[in-house]
Amino acid sequence: MGSLRLTFCTGVLAAVAAVTPTASAADGGVSVSPSTPGPGSDLALRATGCTGTTGTAASKAFVSDAELTGGDGTLAGETRVRSMVGPGRYEVQVICGGDRSKSMKSHLTIGNASVAPSAPASPVAPVKAGGGGTAHLASVDTRTTGPNTAHTVTGLVLAGAAAVAVVLRGTRRSRRAG
Repeated sequence: MGSLRLTFCTGVLAAVAAVTPTASAADGGVSVSPSTPGPGSDLALRATGCTGTTGTAASKAFVSDAELTGGDGTLAGETRVRSMVGPGRYEVQVICGGDRSKSMKSHLTIGNASVAPSAPASPVAPVKAGGGGTAHLASVDTRTTGPNTAHTVTGLVLAGAAAVAVVLRGTRRSRRAG
């Protein structure tokens, strides 16, 4: 991830964390936002009291562990709640700087399953991975589109023009040689 993109994402995360209500754990310096997420929701995490600039937050409720970054005793990151997780209370463990002896535990309450996920948990085609102007072709249904009469006529005209150009060029060379 480029430094500009990382800076932008960190800024957005900080802005979201500033305006969204949080649930702070009494048994650790870990807070989550939103305070009661639903299955499939994106989640912002913040841990205070960690030395170092990195950490990891893990929970059975998360799709994947959250990589935390920051400094001055505060680390932040984000993850997503599993879409198939049931409502209830789940433990969140934050490991500061990869040292298990410097860890904090907190709890996260997952809300009602009727909350719709904010986005699919896996990529949906087309993935934004470059490709220039051809990326939109990944979403075209080839069963309903394809060459039609206009495409065929255009192809034949272009092939004919190419054949004429080859013949003309050949006759010019034979005149010069002779």
